[in-house]
Amino acid sequence: MGQKLKIAGWISVGALAGALTTVSLQTVARGNIGPLPLEELQQLAAVFGMVKSDYVEPVDEKKLITEAISGMVASLDPHSQYFDKKSFKEFSEGTSGKFVGVGIEISQEDGLVKIVSPIEGSPADRAGLKPNDLITKIDDTPVKGLSLNEAVKRMRGEPKTKVLLTIFRKSENRSFPVNIVREEIKTQSVKSKIVEPGYGWIRVSQFQERTVDDFARKIEEMYKQEPQLKGLVLDLRNDPGGLLDAAVALSAAFLPENVTVVTTNGQLEESKFTYKATPQFWRRNSSNDPIARMTAATGGALKKVPLVVLVNEGSASASEIVAGALQDYKRGTLMGSQTFGKGSVQTVRQLGPDTALKITTARYYTPKGRAIQAKGIVPEVMLDETENGNVFSALRTREADLEKHLSNGKEAEDKKDPAREKAREDAIKKLEEESKKPVAERRLPEFGSDKDFQLIQALNQLKGLPVKASTTLAERKVEKKED
Repeated sequence: MGQKLKIAGWISVGALAGALTTVSLQTVARGNIGPLPLEELQQLAAVFGMVKSDYVEPVDEKKLITEAISGMVASLDPHSQYFDKKSFKEFSEGTSGKFVGVGIEISQEDGLVKIVSPIEGSPADRAGLKPNDLITKIDDTPVKGLSLNEAVKRMRGEPKTKVLLTIFRKSENRSFPVNIVREEIKTQSVKSKIVEPGYGWIRVSQFQERTVDDFARKIEEMYKQEPQLKGLVLDLRNDPGGLLDAAVALSAAFLPENVTVVTTNGQLEESKFTYKATPQFWRRNSSNDPIARMTAATGGALKKVPLVVLVNEGSASASEIVAGALQDYKRGTLMGSQTFGKGSVQTVRQLGPDTALKITTARYYTPKGRAIQAKGIVPEVMLDETENGNVFSALRTREADLEKHLSNGKEAEDKKDPAREKAREDAIKKLEEESKKPVAERRLPEFGSDKDFQLIQALNQLKGLPVKASTTLAERKVEKKED
């Protein structure tokens, strides 16, 4: 497909179909594809030829094909993606927990890049960027019209190089430039502390390659400091997910050996799989099993300690797997708000030495067979964000709000809920009111701090004290199919 097609028209069909046949033969060996749709391929080749010969100026044919592949994959669902050389490198860096950039977690809003959260201690954090800030320009390039992937590419770069971001801060109704020097970002995915005598807090912000090691080490340190731990809070709020094996390992740390943690189901036979709480599902080499080491060091205490799991609308994918498994086995009390609902499996398949396809291949199901996709996990105890209610939760996007999201597979799609729309309007008004307050008063308390309302309620639950549950939050249901 990479060779130059010098003649437009039907000859291009042969070259294009030939290249696609090579790909399909590899796939046919997997037994999951039928005959190629020749008529549609002829149309694709005809369009390619016309663009090459008739467009107002010469076009790069490799770029055309790359964009065609990207468009095809992007049309499937929000999580499938084609990786070119640079984006594949960045994706690999992300799962390893190291990359060079400015240090922000982002999403898209109204065609602009929205900052979900600056990574603690990163250049973006030190520069004062905040959640909900919108990036309108990267250097001299307007963000409007760029894909999220393209925006990420422009913000990544070499260490010690500069990037100029133009920020629009809604809460202050102003735009301003921020010059940031890129550096290697080492994300810390696990934090922990003894919040008060006898009670611990451990936060997992993402499931990366080193998360299981870090988690095991932090638990060991906690038990050395507090050998008679009376209760533990596992904080998965705003954890967007990550590596499946890390989620299985973390679940296994709390569960009996060999129980089912999560099952997957898709078209391919290999997508129909059961992951269990045994080392073969997470151990990367025979000599290193952090969960076994931690269990031995603590005398298996983690499997018995009273547990509360905190989740919210930002808890997605791998964090939902952990929450769902612990809930199904009644291993702890889930508190917070309904999770994001990303219950789909993405498999990365290399197409060449430095390109790959990330494609959705299955759905996740909890041990009891509950579908996570577009529904999420509903806690037993709903909690507001603060003592004074929810500040911005209604503005948060969930999987069911994303365009082209994969269906639940068991239930029909959720229709627009007028009550939810009104809640969003009320939240926007509240956001405007909040913007008039001093900066120090506007920010939600940091997770794990002594002003963290949800953590305080989790500790009350562990101690058997009254819990201030939400009176307004309710399960966002997936509407049942009509007969």
